Amino acid sequence: MENKTFKFKTNINCSGCVSGVSSFLNGLDGVTGWEVDTNNKDKILTVVADTATEQDVIESVQKAGFKIESV
Repeated sequence: MENKTFKFKTNINCSGCVSGVSSFLNGLDGVTGWEVDTNNKDKILTVVADTATEQDVIESVQKAGFKIESV
């Protein structure tokens, strides 16, 4: 299956926040990689997925306690 790349605006703004969300994103089936650009003012989360959907990622990040919206 082809990988899809999703980009989101978040409030994940430090290494502690990245640690807080990592278990949620690492545990999400269908996500093959992700990173947060904490230097960007919009704290852009980039997710590469094969089977996970944009909505799966949004729900997972919200469960971790962060704000997220599609870019």
